[in-house]
Amino acid sequence: MAYVAVTGGQEAIAASIELLKEYRSEGELALEISVIRDRMSLLVDRIMSEAGLYAPDYAALALKQCEGSPEEAVFLLRAYRSTLPRNYTSRTVFGSDMHVRRRISAAFKDVPGGQILGPTYDYVHRLLDFDLKEEDEAELEAWREQVKQERREELDNTPDGASDGRIPRVLDMLRQEGLLEQVEQDTSEPCDVTMEKLPLPPPRSAVLQTLSRADTGYISGLAYGDIRGFGMAHPTVGELRYGSLEIEVDYPLGEGESWYVGEVCVTEVESLVSAKPGGDGIGIGYGCVFGRNDTKAISMSILDRALVLDTDSPTSDAEFVLLHGDCLEMNGFLSHLKLPHYVTFQSKLDSIRNKKRSAEHGTKS
Repeated sequence: MAYVAVTGGQEAIAASIELLKEYRSEGELALEISVIRDRMSLLVDRIMSEAGLYAPDYAALALKQCEGSPEEAVFLLRAYRSTLPRNYTSRTVFGSDMHVRRRISAAFKDVPGGQILGPTYDYVHRLLDFDLKEEDEAELEAWREQVKQERREELDNTPDGASDGRIPRVLDMLRQEGLLEQVEQDTSEPCDVTMEKLPLPPPRSAVLQTLSRADTGYISGLAYGDIRGFGMAHPTVGELRYGSLEIEVDYPLGEGESWYVGEVCVTEVESLVSAKPGGDGIGIGYGCVFGRNDTKAISMSILDRALVLDTDSPTSDAEFVLLHGDCLEMNGFLSHLKLPHYVTFQSKLDSIRNKKRSAEHGTKS
C-alpha cells in the first residue's frame, strides 16, 4: 500500500503514541466530526478524492484523528476502504445528468442555461475577515433560515420542470458543428487501479482514475509546468460544472430495474486545447473529481490531454506523471528516510575515507 516508517523500541513507540494523543487533544473543546465535515468541506472533499472513497463523515473522522494532516487522512481512509466489501457496481453516470450548482465557461460568454457562479472563492477579496473570530451561531442560524425562505419563494415562482438543475453541456454546441476532434469510443471494461497494478502504457480509464486520486498539489504543479512551456499550448476551460449525480445500481430481482442508492457531488471540467498535428478539430481534456475542487479538476483535464500527445514533454510521460503523484506512495517513501540507514551511510563514509587515504599516500610517494 505504501511505505510506513516506524522507529524506536516498543516502549519508545508507546510513549510517542501517548504524546501524539496529548498534542491532538490540546485546547478546551473537543472537535466534533460534524463541525469538520460541514465547516471544512473543501478539505473533506480533497481527502475523499485522493482516498477514492466518498464518505464525508469518515473523511472528517480521519482528519480529526491525524490533526488535519491531508496525507495521513488519505492513508487512514484508503486503509478503511480496503476493508469494505463490493456488493454492487453502479450504473454509468453522465455529467449531463448533473444537478448543477455551479457552471461557468471561459470559452463563451452566453451559454444555454447561463453562467452560474455558485459557491466559489474566485470573486472574494483575499483579506482576513476578523469578524469570524466573534462569529455567533444564533445569528448564523437566523441568516440560514432567511436564505432558505428566499430560495423557497424563488422555487415557488419557477415553472414546473425548470428547477431540477440539469443544464445542457456547453461543448455540445461545438459537437453539433463537428468542430471537436473525433475520438474513438472505448467500450472495453474499465481498468480498476485499486484492484490491479497500473498497466503501462495505461488505458484512459486507468489514467483518469489515477489522476483523480493523485495528490492535488502534485498534479496542479505538473499542469502549471505544462502550460508554462514544458507541454502543450495554453488550454481554455470550455466548461466547469459542480453539482450532484444520482447513483443507481441494478435491482437484483427485476430485469432492467434499478435502486437509487444516493448521490455524490463532483466537479467536472472539459478543457479545449489545440488538436494533434493533422487533427480534424479542437482537442479536449477531461477532469472529474469528488466534491468542490476546481483547481484539481482543471489540472486533471490538462494532464489528461498531455498524456495522449506524442511529445518530449515530461507531462506526456505516463510513467512519470502517474507513478509519482500518489500521496501515499510519495509521502510514504519520503517518510521511510527517517528509518535507520546506519549501515549504508557508514559504508559511504568508509568509501570516502579510503579514497582520501589513497590520495594522501599517493601524494607522499
